[in-house]
Amino acid sequence: MIIKTAEFSISSPTLTMCPADTKPEYAFIGRSNVGKSSLINMLCRHRRLAKTSATPGKTLLINHFIINKEWYLVDLPGYGFAKRSKKEIQRLDQMIRGYILGRQQLVNTFVLVDVRLEPQAVDLEFMNWLGVSGVPFAIVFTKADKLSAQKVNMNVEAYKKKMLDTWEEMPPYFITSAEKGNGRDEVLDYIEQINKSLG
Repeated sequence: MIIKTAEFSISSPTLTMCPADTKPEYAFIGRSNVGKSSLINMLCRHRRLAKTSATPGKTLLINHFIINKEWYLVDLPGYGFAKRSKKEIQRLDQMIRGYILGRQQLVNTFVLVDVRLEPQAVDLEFMNWLGVSGVPFAIVFTKADKLSAQKVNMNVEAYKKKMLDTWEEMPPYFITSAEKGNGRDEVLDYIEQINKSLG
């Protein structure tokens, strides 16, 4: 897929305020500081499309970006360890779950996972929730440039082993680096395949 245009559309605090549009949507979500904004900017080849920050947990709204005027890339708030009050965490959780379960236009959720870390309970729980809820998703391993190729493969294999304890099969997954552009074509081709199957 060639991305010709990538534009910010709207930031919404609730599902009901998301675009009144039937175009397919692809959501990106992950733990705070997993490199989500950097990955989105890399996919769209747009340095400042999604705001990157040194402070985890900056995304607090449902952010829609229209790509090639054909589909939406949706940047969701992170989950996990951002320094937020209990009330705020609860609000974000409700907003994320409300969007994922209630948005008919959502066709796939990309769950971002830091490839440098061993499987984290918070990621596994979130993916289990997606599975139980019948929400199609793929895993995007981020920050692959921070390790040797051998170590990346070892960590991915460890992740697969952990997931296959509870899953019958591994969901689709991609190994990416926002720095080097690794995995860009694979993720975009996957989106293109799904878009064609919807047509």
